[in-house]
Amino acid sequence: MAKFLKTDHRTNRLLAALEPEDFGCLEPHLELVDLTLKQVLYETGDPISHAYFPHNAIVSLVNVMEDGTTTEVAVSGREGVVGFLSAQISHKAFGRYIVQMAGTASRIPIGRLDEGRNARLGLRQLFWNYGEVLIAQTFQTVSCNAVHAVEARCCRWVLSMHDRADQDTLPLTHEFLAEMLGVQRTTVSIITRTLQTAGLIRQSRGSITVTDRAGLEETACECYGRIRRVYQDLLPGTYPPPRQSSS
Repeated sequence: MAKFLKTDHRTNRLLAALEPEDFGCLEPHLELVDLTLKQVLYETGDPISHAYFPHNAIVSLVNVMEDGTTTEVAVSGREGVVGFLSAQISHKAFGRYIVQMAGTASRIPIGRLDEGRNARLGLRQLFWNYGEVLIAQTFQTVSCNAVHAVEARCCRWVLSMHDRADQDTLPLTHEFLAEMLGVQRTTVSIITRTLQTAGLIRQSRGSITVTDRAGLEETACECYGRIRRVYQDLLPGTYPPPRQSSS
């Protein structure tokens, strides 16, 4: 049995943005589930059976190449929904959906979500907007991976995690961070050591603590701010406000 059964479904900011009548169409079909670290919700090509609305969990959409190389192309926390866009066309996962921070989520069968969207204009509009936001985020992330330095991309990635987490200490190993950025583990080790020397983060076994949020923002590439602004324009109030590191 899930250990967070009292969590409100509307801890997810996308669900919280719905009008009461629109949320009422989905609520009877939502169930709370625990998501564990590195749990794979779907592999590339898997049929999408459920959509997940994260609460304090964070899920990455990762592209997996034939040689096993991976790169993150999108990330979802409490501001989004996982699996929805894939299920609208092919009904199969675009890539690997992997949990990068454990927590809870509200899960709903895709068929029930579609029924709600067909019945309620407010639901349709919200998910249209979210689809555009997700495409814009993916577009920006792919461009970022192609043209920006790894250090700047690493800062952008840590900031996006920090936004979605409830804590300054993030459960990140060098190996996992390397997989998300599509680089060698040794490259991540060099970068994180540089960031720690600059006083921006503090490393410990299996985790990274944000110690200078403002410094990370200055070092990150433009993509971090652009993605935030897309959410603010199309889904105001859903993206978590910038947090200040307390360390």
